[in-house]
Amino acid sequence: MKKPELLVPANSLATLKTAIDAGADAVYFGLKLNSNMRTSNIQISDLPNLKKYKIKKYLTLNSIYYDVQLENLKNVIEKTKDYIDAYICWDLATIQLLKKNNLPFFISTQASISNSESAKFYKELGAKKIVLARELTLEQIKKVKERADIPVEVFIHGSMCMAVSGRCFISQDLFKKSANRGQCLNNCRREYTIKDKQEGGEEMILGDNYILNAKDLCTLPFIEKLIEAGIDSFKIEGRNKKPEYIKAVTEAYREAIDSYYENKLDDKLKEKLMKKLKTVYHREFNQGFFFGKPLDSFSNNTGSKATKSKKFIGKIENYYDKQKVAVFNVQANPIKLKDSLLIIGNKTGTIETTALGLEVEHKKVKEIKKGLVGVKLDSKVRVNDEVYLFEDI
Repeated sequence: MKKPELLVPANSLATLKTAIDAGADAVYFGLKLNSNMRTSNIQISDLPNLKKYKIKKYLTLNSIYYDVQLENLKNVIEKTKDYIDAYICWDLATIQLLKKNNLPFFISTQASISNSESAKFYKELGAKKIVLARELTLEQIKKVKERADIPVEVFIHGSMCMAVSGRCFISQDLFKKSANRGQCLNNCRREYTIKDKQEGGEEMILGDNYILNAKDLCTLPFIEKLIEAGIDSFKIEGRNKKPEYIKAVTEAYREAIDSYYENKLDDKLKEKLMKKLKTVYHREFNQGFFFGKPLDSFSNNTGSKATKSKKFIGKIENYYDKQKVAVFNVQANPIKLKDSLLIIGNKTGTIETTALGLEVEHKKVKEIKKGLVGVKLDSKVRVNDEVYLFEDI
């Protein structure tokens, strides 16, 4: 049985490198100049440098485009076609432009493909793969793949929208920021008040019943069922997520998938990997629609339930490779001997390491609150990398 592709989001060069180091088979991302500007810091000028990474690279063009934007869309396609393995889209104008250039494309979940006839339609248009609607059960996914005979991709982890396949207008109506143009402000995640308009205008804060705030999808507890269903691509949601999230989630699913093919995936390993997933940003977890409509799908809080937090310390001023010593400029939070650290950079990716030794002006210290300090590390880092304290909450 062929391994499914593990597809991971990126919104910067740092998260892209993090995804690669964590075991992604492919990455998907937007560009800073396209309509999905809020979620990406990757620019066209960065693309030539990505050729050195031997994984698939998919560009998202899955926004709504108006006539005034079509010329810009043409330019984006022309400037990126030599560096991108496939495009993710659903607007028919985008599809036509890609076909004219003989470029491979996948159909976004924004198309809400929920049946085999829709899948066949896009296949006949030339789509190489379809990202199915998130509202399908596992049995429905199997039938669509079998009847349409086309590779399918599904989301396996991350934020879930309270609307069908992300087609929500709350952000647009309240703040003129369209979710369908990559600008959702997630205002559904907030606490709301309901008002009785008939009996004196009584108001009630919903409190721990966040009725619009969907729980996060997590399929790791039953990942083997998705593998055995023959799904071609496993997609992690999160083009807004931080590097430490990309690192933890990618590593967890990479290990789970590989362990399945090595006959090592058991409950004990799943428990360990679930603990890892919980260290980074998440709400509460839910199995999504894979086994039917979820009965308990809304979170009882608005924030993260992560078991670890990240606090900015400062930046790296220098690194001595032979000694494995970095010079930190401690700016915000103090650093102590044996502290757990996250170091993040465009070329470094995301490294989780430990402060093995601290020196100030060649004298060993146990703590420093401000200023320059030499830190002994077990990993290579680079100038201007950001340093964070990574500790249990």
